[in-house]
Amino acid sequence: MKTLSRTRSVLAPILYEGDGAFGAVAPSSLGDSALLDSYSQTIAAAVSRVTPSVVNIRVLSGDRGPGGGSGFILAPDGFILMNSHVVHGARGMEVTLRDARVYSAQLIGTDPETDLAVIRIDAPDVHHVRLADSAQIQVGQIAVAVGSPYGFQQTVTAGIVSALGRSMRSESGRLMDEIIQTDAALNPGNSGGPLLNSAGEVIGVNTAVILPAQGICFAIASNTAKFVAGWLIKDGRIRRSSIGVAGQNVPLHPRVVRFHKFPVTSGVLVMEVEPNSPAGIAGLRPNDTIVGFKGQPIASVDDLHKQLVADEIGQPSPLMFLRGTEKLFAWSCRANCRQ
Repeated sequence: MKTLSRTRSVLAPILYEGDGAFGAVAPSSLGDSALLDSYSQTIAAAVSRVTPSVVNIRVLSGDRGPGGGSGFILAPDGFILMNSHVVHGARGMEVTLRDARVYSAQLIGTDPETDLAVIRIDAPDVHHVRLADSAQIQVGQIAVAVGSPYGFQQTVTAGIVSALGRSMRSESGRLMDEIIQTDAALNPGNSGGPLLNSAGEVIGVNTAVILPAQGICFAIASNTAKFVAGWLIKDGRIRRSSIGVAGQNVPLHPRVVRFHKFPVTSGVLVMEVEPNSPAGIAGLRPNDTIVGFKGQPIASVDDLHKQLVADEIGQPSPLMFLRGTEKLFAWSCRANCRQ
């Protein structure tokens, strides 16, 4: 009873402020209506800028029968960005534009390790998107997804950016970083469609959804897409480096960790060394354990992959490893292009 009476006394000045019991409620309702109308107009404006660039892709894939996905036009000369897993094993592709024009598409390049691919159509008068700087994205901002789920072209869903910096596995098994999480609904067929900000700029490439959960969807960040698309258009592939080892994650003995004051409790056990590879030239042997590379601690194969970047192919790369319990260094290990 005390709680109820206190509540009543607190609410009373609010309910009876103004000319009548409902006088204070009306302005709030009008304000909410204006806010909702502004939100709707923002999404509609963003969608109208981008939908002319969003395409539906029909894929002919041998024994699997036809499949499909979404994509968007990157440049006025007909380059289209989409997901790599959609075109895997494709024998042919047809692209349908918003105005119902249909074109055959040429595969320019794929990168399964980021699940991105570029195709091209020879079509006049096409609209292209603008890629935003995904480093400027903030959690909580508007996120709008456009695509062709289940073949329903130009389907729009809206939500927010739920989280940033997620990691997930590509179909190749490599870890993809800087993944955007959103609650804008995605369904089969949305793959490869754009994720937009409120200005109608592309902040991500829609790629995955966790089922049967609802509202947990993922997109590849636009900065990753810029980098990958540029290389695919230029070379048809991504140049990545390799040191020429096969390895697996292993825990380090606690005494070894304490003795050497390692910042990690695991490393990469070398299972195999390719002949004449950078690792082989540096003196690595099977059963060595890599714990550092380029001055960074290496606790897993994923950590090592993150350090093997294309812009350091051919550059000296310091390597720290264990042979038994002895800590060794090799400075002649050079990153090498992975074919």
